[in-house]
Amino acid sequence: MTLLARLDRLPLSRPHYLLLLIGGLGYTFDGMDSAVVAFLLPSAQEAWNLSNGQLGIIGSATPFGFLFGATAAGLLGDRIGRKKVMMYALAFYAAFSVVAASAPNYEVFLAARVLAGAGAGAESAIIAPFLSEFVPAKRRGWFVGALSGFFSFGFVAAALIGRFVVPTFDEGWRIAQIITAVPIVMLLWWRRSLPESPRYAVAPAAETPKVNLLSALRYLWSRAMAKRTAVIWLIWFVITFSYYGFFSWIPTLLVQRGITVTKSFEFSIIIYLAQIPGYFSAAWLSERLDRKNTIAIYLAGSAVSAFWLSQMDSPVTITLAGAVLSFFLNGTYAGVYSYTPEVFPTWIRATGTGLSSAFGRVGSILAPTIIGVSAAGLGFAGVFGLTTAVLVAGVVCVMVFGLATAGRSLEELTEPATEEATT
Repeated sequence: MTLLARLDRLPLSRPHYLLLLIGGLGYTFDGMDSAVVAFLLPSAQEAWNLSNGQLGIIGSATPFGFLFGATAAGLLGDRIGRKKVMMYALAFYAAFSVVAASAPNYEVFLAARVLAGAGAGAESAIIAPFLSEFVPAKRRGWFVGALSGFFSFGFVAAALIGRFVVPTFDEGWRIAQIITAVPIVMLLWWRRSLPESPRYAVAPAAETPKVNLLSALRYLWSRAMAKRTAVIWLIWFVITFSYYGFFSWIPTLLVQRGITVTKSFEFSIIIYLAQIPGYFSAAWLSERLDRKNTIAIYLAGSAVSAFWLSQMDSPVTITLAGAVLSFFLNGTYAGVYSYTPEVFPTWIRATGTGLSSAFGRVGSILAPTIIGVSAAGLGFAGVFGLTTAVLVAGVVCVMVFGLATAGRSLEELTEPATEEATT
């Protein structure tokens, strides 16, 4: 415990910032892979004469893979180590991005997108709990919030690829996926520069239990942990449903409002750029207002923005409201990524985070289909009215039941729950 106490007393220094860059680049390419799908749909539809239903399935393919990848990453991260999972996940994701880029038909493309999503989901689920274990308690909220902020760079990059690569080149949508596989070259750097988590390294000495899915679920839903687990899972579902429902359909909805495909991609760039201040402002606030309060504020801002968007009908006002919604949705994610690893003990931290993220992916799987059906039956206003209701539920949940975590060590937050669950 002396080593762990020492970790919490250290100031942020060059090794911490190197870890921030390494993990941030991982999140950048995860974000790019998630976002680029929206810009591939029109080309895939044209190439294989796909129906709207088939497009919706493609839109759900990556988050479907995310679900299984996040679950596997958590379980493996607590058994074989965080570093190995992070590296294998990157290689898996990059390999199947190349397969998707060269797919000869819809079926191969769909399968490759699911598997690429599994790799991205595994990497996404392991980075935050892994790197949070290096950071002093007083700066953990800012660090992990800033770490998740790198997702925004990936979304902006995807929008730029969608605007300048996909429509410019023959088979531009295939080239776009090759670009998303570029991070495979980072493995050589990560292998040399990335240490294993010190908290994971000392955990076996305490004879912590080996985790499997059933034992993990039994513990997470035990009397000591059920409240924490329920809050985290619900928040993940709410934000991920709203986020993917919005970002997977916004280019298509803009086109349906009479905006050209090229123009819709340009508007999407503006909306995606708003993610950057959203993430980093929330990372800053997380240390000052606590994680639960930051999450509630940004969820409430998202709800107001979604309702505002539902009332807009011109391209400019839709884009402005969409940018504000983007700001608040991504600020919520910064809080959630900081908050989630803090509520689980070290021996099950990766699993708890992975399963929380995986449950959130259920929302991202359902969202494209539900939004698509809602858009046909309820119209543009109905889509974002539905999103508003989901977000309001999240605000109530986190304010009433959420745990205050700012400035407290990981051991202080989790040891009481561990002792209660094992007595």
